Amino acid sequence: MQMPKYVTRLDQVPQLSPEEREALRKVESVYAFRSNEYYLSLIDWNDPNDPIRRLIIPSLDELEDWGELDPSGEKHYIVAPGVEHKYERTAVFLASRVCGGICRVCFRKRLFKRRVEEEVIDWDAAFEYVRNHPEITNVLLTGGDPLMLATDKIRRILEELRAIEHVRIIRFGSKLPAFNPFRITEDPELVALFKEFSLPDKRIYLMSHFNHVRELTPQAVKAVELLVSAGVIICNQTPMIRGVTDDPETLARLFQELSFTGATPYYVFQNRPAAGNRTYVVPVERGYTVFEQAKTRVSGAAKRARYCMSHYTGKIAVVGLTKEHIIMKYHQARDPENLGRVMVFRRNPDALWFDDYTDMVESAKLSEI
Repeated sequence: MQMPKYVTRLDQVPQLSPEEREALRKVESVYAFRSNEYYLSLIDWNDPNDPIRRLIIPSLDELEDWGELDPSGEKHYIVAPGVEHKYERTAVFLASRVCGGICRVCFRKRLFKRRVEEEVIDWDAAFEYVRNHPEITNVLLTGGDPLMLATDKIRRILEELRAIEHVRIIRFGSKLPAFNPFRITEDPELVALFKEFSLPDKRIYLMSHFNHVRELTPQAVKAVELLVSAGVIICNQTPMIRGVTDDPETLARLFQELSFTGATPYYVFQNRPAAGNRTYVVPVERGYTVFEQAKTRVSGAAKRARYCMSHYTGKIAVVGLTKEHIIMKYHQARDPENLGRVMVFRRNPDALWFDDYTDMVESAKLSEI
């Protein structure tokens, strides 16, 4: 099959009425729009609340003055152009400036709004930084979407990283299995490349971004199958998105189908307080409740995800609610002293982010237990 044609302007979406396109032009002038004919074909255009539509078509609500361009403080962890080193064992490469589509809930909307320092990676400097830091055991390629790079470019990256002895895991953060599975199914060279470099003791991981079960089309499932057969380990992450994943039955179906196809549910993220994203945010406690209710509907293999917030200080997991308290734990932390730290706060049903919890009841580090 021929690769689907990319669509970069709303006036190229004939299913939208002229009135809708005109109204959304205000959003399009602030936050870029990008999709393709395949992904747009998944939308039920008769349903104004269709979840795929909500994921990809702009909303006027994005113009609400709320949030930050860099909600997780990534600028504080830049160590070279396009390279971040926040957690001791992981380096992040912003490998591509382009995505297969621009998710409306993207927390890096700044990359599609203006040029910024972390947007342009210096590959030689990136590889040299990793070579000089033996504590780095895994490298995450993200962006943008690294699978938007040409296959020969991906080969060069894999060759360079595999030549660094202490790098044991290479991760690709990609939504292309959902946005454009033909990038995988129609490129046997790419699949062969993954098979060549995903070794028994040095695996390639693909962090997929399936946000709704309807994205798991036969073509997407085939892409997952090819990746798995090439020795790639697939883990899925999705934000909790109002109107898309904030229903226990819907989220359970996603978990279930992912486990059937071989893509492990990995993270459900609290939507970050990114500029333009208020309309997609679910309160923390409601999101966690939906998450836990979804897990009651699936088997153990489908309930391995964690509910986390990617805060600038680390990944903070929500691990429990009582009538009065919410319990959180640092699953990952910039400061190693915080790893495993448990925090108990008084509940705040209006809280949208970790910083909204101000009434701490108790906190304990692992060293204090």
